[in-house]
Amino acid sequence: MSDPVYISEIFSSIQGEGMLVGRRQIFVRLMECNLDCRYCDTDFVKSDICRLETKPGSGIFHNLPQPLTLHNISALLHDWLMQLPAAHHSVSITGGEPLLYADALAEWFPEIRRILPIHLETNGTMPFALKQVKEYVDYISMDMKLPSTAVCTEQLWDLHALFLRECHGRNVSVKVVIGEDTPDGEIMQVCDVISAVDASLPLFLQPLSLANGAVGISAAHIFHLQELASSRLPDVRVIPQMHKLLGAL
Repeated sequence: MSDPVYISEIFSSIQGEGMLVGRRQIFVRLMECNLDCRYCDTDFVKSDICRLETKPGSGIFHNLPQPLTLHNISALLHDWLMQLPAAHHSVSITGGEPLLYADALAEWFPEIRRILPIHLETNGTMPFALKQVKEYVDYISMDMKLPSTAVCTEQLWDLHALFLRECHGRNVSVKVVIGEDTPDGEIMQVCDVISAVDASLPLFLQPLSLANGAVGISAAHIFHLQELASSRLPDVRVIPQMHKLLGAL
């Protein structure tokens, strides 16, 4: 019997960020995080309630008691695939920070992967936890934290470098949230970390979304940072949070 997991919400939507932008996914958002980023729009506090969409894409939720088991999740995925047989590309395991549950996910992922490919969204600070699950993951989206936007209490460059090296050989991309205060040096540091592993990895520059819905960076500064990164890496893309533009979850 695999360990149960605390899940914040389960819903169906369009992936709005990174390499799978535009793909329809089933999102399984796990609770708890090891960081506290300024721009985070997710309530990751642990609770005894999981919000489950009553029908995929409906935006209507009901509450399930926590924690949930692999049997709960696999039954739900099978049900949603029967309702919409060809709509979903993959399952996005997100958070919070999913790798806090690496022990349980190492048991969960083989079964989930038999249903749909697995897309892991992670803050890229837990390389040893990634090692437990990466063989079952089809896509890794690493959210590299910049001091200018995340305002974390510690510099994470060394952890990010270790994490990206652990990702090597998998289908991985790096995302950074950029704001008006993001300096050239941070982008150069991102390029250094990526280049040390594989310069061909795609880098996604995501403009900061403010609480009022505005974008927290000018177009001129976006262009400047994209030009700077592109001088070091061959695949640099600018993608805002598309799901927010669509008014989707």
